[in-house]
Amino acid sequence: MRILIPLPDRDFDVTEVSVPWRLLRDAGHEVVFATERGGRAPEADPRLLTGVIFGQLGADPEPKEFYRQLTGAPEYRSPIPWQEITPTDFDGLLLPGGHAPGMRQYLDGAVLREKVAAYWPLGRPVGAICHGVIVLARTMDPATGRSVIAERRTTCLPKYLERAAYYLTAWRLGRYYRTYPAYVEDEVKAALDDPARFERGPIGLARGTATDDGPAFVVRDGNYLSARWPGDAYLFARRFEAMLAGR
Repeated sequence: MRILIPLPDRDFDVTEVSVPWRLLRDAGHEVVFATERGGRAPEADPRLLTGVIFGQLGADPEPKEFYRQLTGAPEYRSPIPWQEITPTDFDGLLLPGGHAPGMRQYLDGAVLREKVAAYWPLGRPVGAICHGVIVLARTMDPATGRSVIAERRTTCLPKYLERAAYYLTAWRLGRYYRTYPAYVEDEVKAALDDPARFERGPIGLARGTATDDGPAFVVRDGNYLSARWPGDAYLFARRFEAMLAGR
């Protein structure tokens, strides 16, 4: 199956892209990347590769190794432009996150939202993790004038995680962890018909791994799968692949 992963030119989350790419590729799927203009490999948030502050808060070693492999993959080095996305060509849509300033290109992308709005009614698997849920929250259903996830159960980056990361690093990095004035959770809740459909998940900082899904959390509602942060990436990728296999 063909899976579309749109990205900004820079600053996406290392783990939320490299882990799903690796697991989906290993399961035999074809992954297609897309950037606003296409033709040039995008770049992940460099702080997540070196450590956000004092070498800490970055990606774990395995996702960083996956990213190193990803940067040599032909599909990554030659992304298609958002404008050339044909929604019916894809069996799955995966929307990663990231919080650094370069993500605004992707989260604010009107052309990308048009393509997502055209893909959504197909009823095929859609996955969004962390800030990637904002793309769906901002994508309007032409038939209703509301967000495409207005009636869905969902999660996203919880406010307590976004706030904690900001408070820990603001003294040195300013608003690096605050992509927008509004918290991700607040924007996503505002897009829902019923804020109670938002599911925060368990509170904690432990990350799921390739062999331990215990700390991870995802929410599935029909063909839509959402997750909170890089700590959910392995479980998120496995559940998304299961959705593809079940089609």
